[in-house]
Amino acid sequence: MTQRERGERFRALHAGEPFVIPNPWDAGSARALAALGFPALATTSSGFAFTLGRADGAVTLDELAGHVLAVCDAVDVPVSVDLENGFGPAPEDAAAAIARVAEAGAVGASIEDWDRDEGSLYGIEEAAARVAAAVEAARALPFPFTVTARAEGFVRGVPDLDDVIARLRAYEAAGADVLYAPRLDRLDQVAAIRAATGRPLNVLARPQWTVAEAVAAGAQRVSVGGLLAWVAYDALARAATRIRDDGDLSVLRAAPPPESWLA
Repeated sequence: MTQRERGERFRALHAGEPFVIPNPWDAGSARALAALGFPALATTSSGFAFTLGRADGAVTLDELAGHVLAVCDAVDVPVSVDLENGFGPAPEDAAAAIARVAEAGAVGASIEDWDRDEGSLYGIEEAAARVAAAVEAARALPFPFTVTARAEGFVRGVPDLDDVIARLRAYEAAGADVLYAPRLDRLDQVAAIRAATGRPLNVLARPQWTVAEAVAAGAQRVSVGGLLAWVAYDALARAATRIRDDGDLSVLRAAPPPESWLA
């Protein structure tokens, strides 16, 4: 697909049946997930950072752009990017980050309202201005680019649902295409956000939910964040521990990658 076709397909997914968008952490995991039939992918900031041996938030925009290029080159499905806080506090920073990952092949991105330098949420008006700048940059591109606005309160120890809803409503007014409040605790919180807003809602998967339950509560899009990466690393650690402690090599019976992953 051309980038325009990817952008159009990604936009159409948000107007059709609810879907799952898994989060690869490198080009190989992206290839595997695309081969399994997922219609779109989204990068994970924490999962990618760990491929470099770093914590979430310790990656540069240059490094992320290289990662996005590798993922987009590896698959033929739309790719959205976790842009964290846009790599800077100013609206211009968010706009520049959108342009940079679009140049690398992405057709969507998310911008969060957490100031990583100050360790606090941006004020609602400031955060909305950053979303507006990201949207303006996206609309200037020669292909559809979907902007997701994130309200980070539940991730950052400020689990105030009323504040999250107020923020998402402000981001909707600023032009965001998709709304996202990661790490909600309960499905009724998902339903409350869905009732209070008018844009497609991304919901972060929780192990105690099913996809059907998240969709019934109001999710148009269900993502997994870094959790799928940690499932993979957990399997690695368990197998390596058995080799180290028991000399058990039976854990190495995994089949080679299917041809569809490598084609």
